Amino acid sequence: MGNEIDEREAPRLDRWLRSLNPGAKLLVALLLGVAALVFPGPALAGVLVLVLFAVAAGAGALGSFAKVMFGFGVPASVILVFIQGFYGSSNATFIADFGFARLGLEGVLAALKTVGTVLVFLGGFFLMNRTATPSELVADLTERGLSPEAGYLVLASLNVVPQMRRRMATIQEAQTARGLELSGGVVSRLRAALPLLGPVVMSSLTDAQERSMTLETHGFHLKGARHTTYRAVRRSRADAPLVMAAVTLVVLSVVACVVTALGLVSL
Repeated sequence: MGNEIDEREAPRLDRWLRSLNPGAKLLVALLLGVAALVFPGPALAGVLVLVLFAVAAGAGALGSFAKVMFGFGVPASVILVFIQGFYGSSNATFIADFGFARLGLEGVLAALKTVGTVLVFLGGFFLMNRTATPSELVADLTERGLSPEAGYLVLASLNVVPQMRRRMATIQEAQTARGLELSGGVVSRLRAALPLLGPVVMSSLTDAQERSMTLETHGFHLKGARHTTYRAVRRSRADAPLVMAAVTLVVLSVVACVVTALGLVSL
């Protein structure tokens, strides 16, 4: 009941994103990244990043989205602009001279395109992951032809990190209740965290064994058997238009790349 109230109170754009098919959202995220990768120059990547920021803001996730994007984008931009801008082999037009090295325009543009492309992939997958659970995605991929064994393994792999985080938190609470001090400086925290690694690793190995047993007991090895899923796959009228729009953007990016390579247009 609480989830229904949360969905009703969520922004309209967030509800619309959650109503889309998870496989379609995955494909759109991939196609947007490919379009930014193929397009000559960083312009398309910058536009797509701004669009993703606008979508995140409309969906009520601007804070967490900006934290992820800036947390990666700022240091990556500084590093790549420094390396490619000062020492890129393609530099022919220099826009600044710092004495020890000159900053090249071509290197800066190449660095911005690289960072922008990665941010498009990162932002697209962030929004997809926020609006579709791994179980929904795997259920949709299974309906589209993915084998049940592969679907189960993909779902188990996607849940490894969240499960280990929950298990680590449980073990920390148990050790704190026994009197283990987990606060203090970096050295003391590291010393206190080392004994926790053993239970986490052993429990992860146990989980791996349980997964292999689950594959056998649930009949994943049976040929010709029809497997069902607990999750109902969502589908929307907007799935096909969104995918077609993303495909069109990739095609236009390829055309722009070709005409630029032929020297017909400079982008």
